[in-house]
Amino acid sequence: MKYLKLIRYQNLLLLSLMQLIFRYGFLKLQSISLALTDFQYALLVLSTVLIAAAGYVINDILDQETDYDNRPENVIVGRSISEKTAYNLYFVLNVLGVGIGFYLSNMIQRPSFTGAFIIVSATLYMYATSLKQMLLIGNIIVALLLSFSVLIIGLFDLLPATDAGNKQVMGDIFSILIHYAVFAFLINFIREIVKDMEDVDGDYNQGMSTLPIAIGVSRTSKVVFVLATFSTIILLFYINANLMETQLYYAVIYALLFVVAPLIFFLVKIWSASKKEEYRLLSSVLKWIIFFGILSVLVITLNIQFNVKG
Repeated sequence: MKYLKLIRYQNLLLLSLMQLIFRYGFLKLQSISLALTDFQYALLVLSTVLIAAAGYVINDILDQETDYDNRPENVIVGRSISEKTAYNLYFVLNVLGVGIGFYLSNMIQRPSFTGAFIIVSATLYMYATSLKQMLLIGNIIVALLLSFSVLIIGLFDLLPATDAGNKQVMGDIFSILIHYAVFAFLINFIREIVKDMEDVDGDYNQGMSTLPIAIGVSRTSKVVFVLATFSTIILLFYINANLMETQLYYAVIYALLFVVAPLIFFLVKIWSASKKEEYRLLSSVLKWIIFFGILSVLVITLNIQFNVKG
């Protein structure tokens, strides 16, 4: 169990589930050919999960002192697992993740795509060692990496199967993946700032430079409020232009209940939040907003099919 906690197995399960939703709740329901077999796609998900797990491990190894300040009850490296063992695990997870990526890249005859896995692995290491200490840079990097876990689906499953005959259709589908990647980036970027607000004391003691340390927790709350308001407005415009206009009413109801309503709850709470427990709750709310937002691709697809049959 200690190893599962170290690699944040709950987050990895959500990550893999989101990638499976895109494949079997969206791409497989379209009238298109895909580049990967089911087994190869499972390997793509596994590779993504392994590299993400390695990122969690190296982050815990290099963040021990901060974690003792912020979450002493959750410290694993140096307590339940030795630092040497953690480094070995980090190495194995990375080698397996990049190795699987190398295999898949060659299977789709795009060996250069291996670079994507290497870049992500290297970025996670740089994040843990230095980038997370830079004002907003670490937040942006983490948000971008989650977005890339969506875009990599198109990179491996759509792009190799694209030709002159289906270029328009594949482009439209890839653009939808981009829309979801942008959504994931915005919400996860906000979430990373909220987590910094939760961890402000420990981060300050370790000499880190986060937004709450730079401008204060109260001002950061207002910045987050503005960012979340901006995201909510964009989302409402998107729902109106892409769901209401096409009479996807079930999808509209779903989006309002499971994405917009939690965002409004977040907006109400973040304005006056001041306690660590409140920030932890709001961070969890944002994580579920991302998940239900991704799940909406299945709801929209089924709504389209229902309208066609009706």
